[in-house]
Amino acid sequence: MSIELTRIGLTGLGDKTSGWPEKSPVKYLRSGFVWLPAALIAALGAWTLLSFNAGKPAESEPVRPAVVVVEPAPAAAPLIAFNPPTAEGEAIVPEETAVVDGLKISSQYWRRGGLGSNALITLTLRNRNDYAVTDIAISCAFSRRDGSHLTDRTRVIHDTVNMRSRKTFARLHVGFVNVNASKAKCSPVAARHI
Repeated sequence: MSIELTRIGLTGLGDKTSGWPEKSPVKYLRSGFVWLPAALIAALGAWTLLSFNAGKPAESEPVRPAVVVVEPAPAAAPLIAFNPPTAEGEAIVPEETAVVDGLKISSQYWRRGGLGSNALITLTLRNRNDYAVTDIAISCAFSRRDGSHLTDRTRVIHDTVNMRSRKTFARLHVGFVNVNASKAKCSPVAARHI
């Protein structure tokens, strides 16, 4: 037993006769860095080829237009719309107090929200009808300080305004507007009576 212990002590762990080639960790690390750029170039090339072909439509299949089926509104709740006659090429700009069968905006103001690109409208709707209205479509025209038109936005309010009453809606998000917009004029364009 003492012979085996001395033998291990004399040979040590760095014996080259053990059958394992001696290679330092630096050599393993250097060979890994050689393959890393090659793998990155191959991955970039594959991604470029796949993303280039993904944006093109299939050439063997023709593009067909979508078919939209529109069902008529139920008879119990007809849609009342405001469609003034216009000359050809004339833009429809809603007036400040446009009336849709007794429905009008008595007061309104707007401000910016969401880093300045969203329009938040606060308005009071007045219903002079003998019936309540719901699903009120509001159209807002935005313009610059000099009055030149920028954009139109429409929003449907899914709330009810009772007969012969008024209701205030605060900070309604109408949509994204141009950063140059400084004026807004809103008017009701459609509603359903209950």
